[in-house]
Amino acid sequence: MNGNAANTDEYIKDLPLWQRGNLTLYREMIHEICPDITEEIKWGVPVFILGKKALFAMACFKSHTKYNFMQNGAQLTDSKNLFNNGLESKKSRSIDLQEGENIDRAALEDLIKQAISK
Repeated sequence: MNGNAANTDEYIKDLPLWQRGNLTLYREMIHEICPDITEEIKWGVPVFILGKKALFAMACFKSHTKYNFMQNGAQLTDSKNLFNNGLESKKSRSIDLQEGENIDRAALEDLIKQAISK
């Protein structure tokens, strides 16, 4: 909820532990899968850019964290039904996680890989 952050580290540093953990997981997975991706703060949140395309974003809210698949989320095969928000969008999809919720890491990795390859 730090919309004035200069970078991703600053954005997540003061978050509650569960939110920091969720966002750190997503960030690390994206960088592990795609080492060439870069980060910027856009629209007040961390955004992950490959080439000139903003592929992913992440954000924290009072009751949840959000993993956003911005460019092609609607085209991805979500076999484990991780997407639970933005389902009406023709382009993006997102995954909202509340405190105490876990995510299927293998399924998340698959979605990230799909998004990068499209």
